[in-house]
Amino acid sequence: MQKPEQFLELLKSMTSSSVVDKPPVRRVAIFGGTHGNELSGVFLVKHWQENGAEIQRTGVEVKPFLTNPRAVKKCTRYIDCDLNRVFDPDNLGRTVVEDIPYEVRRAQEINHIFGPKGSDDAYDLIFDLHNTTSNMGGTLILENSRDDFTIHMFHYIKNALAPERCPVLLIEHPGLKYATTRSVAKHPVGVEVGPQPQGVVRADILDKMRKIVKHGLDFVQLFNEGKEFPPCTIEVFKIMEKVDYPRNKNDEVIAIIHPKLQDQDWQPLNNGDPLFLTLDGEVIAYKGDCTVYPTFINEAAYYEKKQAFVKTVKVNLTAKHIRSSVLAQNTS
Repeated sequence: MQKPEQFLELLKSMTSSSVVDKPPVRRVAIFGGTHGNELSGVFLVKHWQENGAEIQRTGVEVKPFLTNPRAVKKCTRYIDCDLNRVFDPDNLGRTVVEDIPYEVRRAQEINHIFGPKGSDDAYDLIFDLHNTTSNMGGTLILENSRDDFTIHMFHYIKNALAPERCPVLLIEHPGLKYATTRSVAKHPVGVEVGPQPQGVVRADILDKMRKIVKHGLDFVQLFNEGKEFPPCTIEVFKIMEKVDYPRNKNDEVIAIIHPKLQDQDWQPLNNGDPLFLTLDGEVIAYKGDCTVYPTFINEAAYYEKKQAFVKTVKVNLTAKHIRSSVLAQNTS
């Protein structure tokens, strides 16, 4: 029969062997202005370029960076095409010719500075700061359901912000390829805060974004200093599909978001609930066999993308016990 101390030693060895060692995070970028009319990130990045004391952390290079300066100058979403959709191999590998879209050329420049995407030389972490006109609050966007480090970071941020809600949107989907600006990094983090009109800054929205970045950087420092993070589970909203507005034969929108759906991001939507309202007063209801959770409801920038909202479902993600590999080397 095992003595209690032997059992404790066995338990300790089993626990330590299940720890996953992750490389320390040494290079972090904070992107603002990926869309030039989403001004919280623009204002914060410009401020931090002048005075970056609040974002500096011991042993970490933190670089604030304005991603689409031409669009920022014109206070428009983009110049030629959406910068947040062109970080795919085809665009990053395109030959630079005179008529190449500005955002494609800019994507190649960003990939050169912070990448190359998918390589060991890429930045460890990128926070990409966005605003939405939708009532999404302070939302974190996850690209990879198997990214234990980022899941732990989101868990930390959510707890730090509690009781204020901080939803996580998982955009991993076999049929939807985003090719985001932040995907250059090993750990891409989208920060989407709203509601805020395009071309406008709201102090409360900017402050919410600022807090998310602060807590994220605090997590990085704790991780680098050797704090271990035991297994954790977070609730995420996994993207299922994009839903367009009803249209006529001329491809014109013929119904608008129903008042009962407007501003109800992250709230349950059930079969029979109202979705759209025509100008003749006809209600178009949701038809589905399961509860979904819409978000990006009536986002202004998505009219051109033929998207009225995004359908999501709730999923739980569990991350493994992690620690910095520097600590592992020191204790081995």
